[in-house]
Amino acid sequence: MADTSPSRCRPRILVVEDEPSIRDTIVYPLESDGCEVEACGTGQEALRRVNQQSFDLILLDVGLPDMTGFEVCQKIRSSHSLPILFLTARADEIDRVVGLEIGGDDYVTKPFSPRELSARVRALLRRIQRNAVSAPVSDSSFYVDQERMTVNYHGQRLDLTRYEYRLLIALLRQPGRVFSRAQLMDAAWEEPDASMERTVDAHIKSLRAKLRTVHTATDPIHTHRGLGYSLEEIG
Repeated sequence: MADTSPSRCRPRILVVEDEPSIRDTIVYPLESDGCEVEACGTGQEALRRVNQQSFDLILLDVGLPDMTGFEVCQKIRSSHSLPILFLTARADEIDRVVGLEIGGDDYVTKPFSPRELSARVRALLRRIQRNAVSAPVSDSSFYVDQERMTVNYHGQRLDLTRYEYRLLIALLRQPGRVFSRAQLMDAAWEEPDASMERTVDAHIKSLRAKLRTVHTATDPIHTHRGLGYSLEEIG
């Protein structure tokens, strides 16, 4: 998998927008801010570039000509954890919820100010860098490589999204502690107030499925109805 950490001096951003005039209003301010920007107008082209190159962030239009931005996001999330900011002309709450639940990091409704969009991109990249976890983690079933931000479970590397990784790290730091959904959102999301607590349930469900794929006999994540989640204490 390509390196997608925002650590290079010039962030590399992929803009996926099929309207040339809108694409230009996005690309210019980002380049003026010192970003290295590539642009394309279809979902298939976006997927091809993501699989062949390294990017720090994707600006993804929902209404693409060949597939929806949500479909593109789902395909990207199967193998990459780089941040995705959706662009759309639709402001319905259900679209926003869907975008966040399938792995989107932010959601901007058209028309938007290019200056504001550029500022939000910078803020998102800064938050991702700042929120990289560094606290010690210890558990006999898990091995955490904090430099590479990866987790091995029973000797097998887990293919985790950024949010799944952060949720698991939060639970691993304090085994046995019951975390509320709000506390887990604070630990894993850059802007927890902009997300919804049921998004935590969706990511925990996905995380559990990945853990069961490795070790079917146990479920180390416990659900506390009406309260939240905890990780089983070892030893």
